[in-house]
Amino acid sequence: MEELNELSPYVLVIAASVIIIVSYLFNVVSQKTNIPSVILLILTGIGISQGLKYIGLDLEDILFKVLEVLGILGLIMIVLEAALDLKLGRDKLKLIINSFVVAFLSLGLTCFAIAYILVYFLEMEMMNAILYSVPLSVMSSSIIIPSVANLIGSKKEFLIYEATFSDILGIMVFYFIIGNANASDAKEVFFDISSNITLTVLLSIILGYALVYLIQKLDSKVKLFLLISFLILLYSVGKYYKLSSLIIILLFGLLLNNHKLFFRGWFKQFTNEKKLNEALDDLHLVTLETAFVVRTFFFVIFGMTLQLKSLLSIQTAIVSLIIILATYIIRWPLLKIFSNRSLKPAFFVTPRGLITILLYFSIPDEFKFEEFRPGILLYVIMLTNIVMTYGLITDKSDKSEDIEKLEFDDWEELDEELKLLKEEDNNDDQSTENTQDKIEQQEEKK
Repeated sequence: MEELNELSPYVLVIAASVIIIVSYLFNVVSQKTNIPSVILLILTGIGISQGLKYIGLDLEDILFKVLEVLGILGLIMIVLEAALDLKLGRDKLKLIINSFVVAFLSLGLTCFAIAYILVYFLEMEMMNAILYSVPLSVMSSSIIIPSVANLIGSKKEFLIYEATFSDILGIMVFYFIIGNANASDAKEVFFDISSNITLTVLLSIILGYALVYLIQKLDSKVKLFLLISFLILLYSVGKYYKLSSLIIILLFGLLLNNHKLFFRGWFKQFTNEKKLNEALDDLHLVTLETAFVVRTFFFVIFGMTLQLKSLLSIQTAIVSLIIILATYIIRWPLLKIFSNRSLKPAFFVTPRGLITILLYFSIPDEFKFEEFRPGILLYVIMLTNIVMTYGLITDKSDKSEDIEKLEFDDWEELDEELKLLKEEDNNDDQSTENTQDKIEQQEEKK
């Protein structure tokens, strides 16, 4: 704290403002080039860290606590943002089921594959390895959702659903493992998990309906951050009692965004269509802006906490590359089986990010393994984002796949193609003239 006391509050305000402005510019660059802004933010954090060390400031202890708080807020905002974007309906039932199955199987298979890699290379115990493998197996919705904004509808929706399910399932599995690490048998684990999920879903449905009803009854203009505070409170209380409280956030967002679907029959009398639509638009904007700010500082501070020495280890690089290779080997057949769409770019879009970092820092002290290097996290995050960037950039050429292409090997062939096109145009003109003549003849007869 002494280091912070030495800094003027104006310096801190200036630094925060500059970071947000730079983050916005990174978003613009990301939209133009498909380079994920998360990479640029982490690199910015690394640069700031080196600058602070150069002038003799060490904020590492403070940053870790700030990082944990930002991670929780970011997680809530990101899932809420995703839920407010998801439209439910019979026409999307197959899409939702397929994306859930891909997320579930991908998470499970990747977890076990990474666990065995960690056991083999780092000689970890299996329980520790599984716990460390979960953060490395979860897709980052905070990166995927803004990155796929320019994709066509079906591809974009599949990836948003998959990323959201991956986040939720990953967090649930992570805390289930911690909560049942000392369980005596499988029956105890099954009972704990099933009762936890059942209780959480029931509470989520009740609280979701109550919050949607409440939001339309609040007449004050200052109500959105009140609602977000309620959600943060419910999430935190749920986590304190070891519930899967992220489901509360997800169901509230789905209920609000799909209120026509959930408020039917007898429930319809409790809704005001105009107020709900206004609240939805306002909440969407506030959530988007808040998620942007939280995400910005989270990744910058993560970059500031990184130890660059861990990146110089050959073992760290090898383990990271094998983990990434295993991830894509598992992803290919799952998409092939359960996705009716082209595998491109979905195959490349499986980045790691905020959830990976948040869960890693949430590993309890009794499960921590000193030989595990944080550099593995950075390698996996950076490389999976680079692969995603490649997939999205190369996908640009496929957007006009329905347009017939003019193919030729030389100029003579081009002339032949042009002649054929002219003949087709002439035939079309002739058929149009014939049709018009027939119409005129029929009118004359009348």
